[in-house]
Amino acid sequence: MKLFSILTLGLGLAAAPLLADGHASGDAEAGEKVFNKCKACHMIVGDDGTEYVKGNKTGPNLFGLNERQLGSVEGFKYGKSIVELGETGVVWNEAEFVEYVADPRKYLQAKLDDKKARSKMSFKLRKEEEAANVWAFIVSAGAE
Repeated sequence: MKLFSILTLGLGLAAAPLLADGHASGDAEAGEKVFNKCKACHMIVGDDGTEYVKGNKTGPNLFGLNERQLGSVEGFKYGKSIVELGETGVVWNEAEFVEYVADPRKYLQAKLDDKKARSKMSFKLRKEEEAANVWAFIVSAGAE
């Protein structure tokens, strides 16, 4: 049993860098279906204007989200808390995304250690598998 725990921990640690650099553990096809909820506020439009997912502009463009500093899309008016967290060097990866979309306000409060931290995003994706699938879809949209 002890050996199994050590092997499981080792595999988890070995996989962590893959998840951190945008490799997605989720199912992009399933994520595309869930993203239909997200496009009420977000779009995925390439730097060259290619529309991968047409959506609204209430939320920032999610094209190139992987490894992007939080709160940093030029011209988008973010809330103070997410900009503050981004300025500490936090970037989007699967782990951060899944934690954030589960409860954006609680995520910012915990990361900033500030009970007054707020998020403009009120939508929540509480199921970790769905969030991982959406991440997989976002990082695959427009990928070469």
